[in-house]
Amino acid sequence: MSSPHRVSAEIRNKIISGDLPPGTRLRERDLAEELGVSRIPIREALTHLEADGFITLQSHRGAIVTELTLRDVQELFDVRLGVEVYAARLAAQRVANGADPAAVREAMARAEYALTAGDAGQIAEANADLHEAIVTLAGNSLLTAMMQSVFGRNRWIFRMTSDRDPVVACSEHRELCDVISAGDADFTAATAYAHIERGRKPTLETLRAVLPG
Repeated sequence: MSSPHRVSAEIRNKIISGDLPPGTRLRERDLAEELGVSRIPIREALTHLEADGFITLQSHRGAIVTELTLRDVQELFDVRLGVEVYAARLAAQRVANGADPAAVREAMARAEYALTAGDAGQIAEANADLHEAIVTLAGNSLLTAMMQSVFGRNRWIFRMTSDRDPVVACSEHRELCDVISAGDADFTAATAYAHIERGRKPTLETLRAVLPG
């Protein structure tokens, strides 16, 4: 991974994990020293992170970790209902036409293993991996590129709500994986829509205590 992309990934992971909470000021010099790079890849990384919505670049304060609002989360769910449902439909259609859903099944197996391990952070990461595997299976490079910022926001929200009942999510993920593997595009789209929409209310209820409106 090239230096700016590596740096961007490392900073993004720190934001998602909560090591860099919303509102944190990011100083180029401090980040460069911590990550062992010059300030040039730091600047490039911050530009990428701003494009993905993780930070805000302010003229007098520099880079600030984005302070998410409940409206941001609502908008994320709205986008997911359009784009992820479409991706799931495409994934099932490709399976019906002979594509191998092994990567999605493997991601599901990792998610089930994370559930048995009982580590909330690991469960959140595995669930995010599963959603990304489904988009990858859809086989549309433009769709995958468009989803990059959604992927990041998903991981951030999944980690912030990792105390939600993981058994329910795992059951819904298993159902989604099964219908994709069966190649039933219409049923897959309906299942994906229901799964995403079911998560909206409990996610907002969990975040209402920590995010502004």
